[in-house]
Amino acid sequence: MVNTARREADAGTARLAVVVPALNEAHDAGIARTLEALHAQEDDDFDLVVVDNGSTDGTGDLVRKVIAGSGRSGRWRVVDEAQKGTGAAADTGMRVAIAGGAGLLARTDADCLPPPGWTRVVRAAFATGDELIAGRLVPRTDDRPVSRRQTAVLNGALWLASTFGKIRPGNQDEGYRGPYVMAPGCNMAITADLYQRAGGFPRTRIEDVHEDRALVNAVRRLTSSYGEHPEVWVRASTRRVHAWGLLRTLGWYADHRYRPAVVDIR
Repeated sequence: MVNTARREADAGTARLAVVVPALNEAHDAGIARTLEALHAQEDDDFDLVVVDNGSTDGTGDLVRKVIAGSGRSGRWRVVDEAQKGTGAAADTGMRVAIAGGAGLLARTDADCLPPPGWTRVVRAAFATGDELIAGRLVPRTDDRPVSRRQTAVLNGALWLASTFGKIRPGNQDEGYRGPYVMAPGCNMAITADLYQRAGGFPRTRIEDVHEDRALVNAVRRLTSSYGEHPEVWVRASTRRVHAWGLLRTLGWYADHRYRPAVVDIR
């Protein structure tokens, strides 16, 4: 009982930071919508680090303008990372957040819409004792037309990807302390301590490594205190499916069986 109370107190008082990697997200369904969703959080006691990953469309300037207009300049900021890749950008943001005093780290992406209770349920998930929180994705319907049938297919594809990850040979090793969980980079959270002990997101190109999978497997060698938390969800863009098709998108997530030469659809 004491341990439970202590975990809840730590999760409630630790500094929380949200990290958002961004590349060319100044369009109508891009990062401005994400910032609106974060500004509307019920629990707004969090820092925000947006990492501009070499945008050429003014994404960084747009974010700075939104931050200035929201009155959050004290705790919201933009940093630049020239090295291409969501892994490199996310790692830069996580380490900037840690240097700023964050003990809890949450990540979403610049094409995602967290619901108003997102940061609140992230804290509650940490209070269970898990040090890595694997969230759930729900397809966005506002950026591209998506029918009910397509939504059902996308939800099924997400379930299939998660199930495949549990049996994927590359995720099996005697050194792992627990089963594989799919912790999508656009909706996951981790303690600052575990992030550093695990080595963080690999600073690699998005074409080469799924940085979220690599981080999960590094965590699995250190602890069994991680898990899936379906109550932690965000609405995620379907633009990759629209651009590549469902089968190619599934191939991308399943060991890069489909991999374009350049991947700029985040």
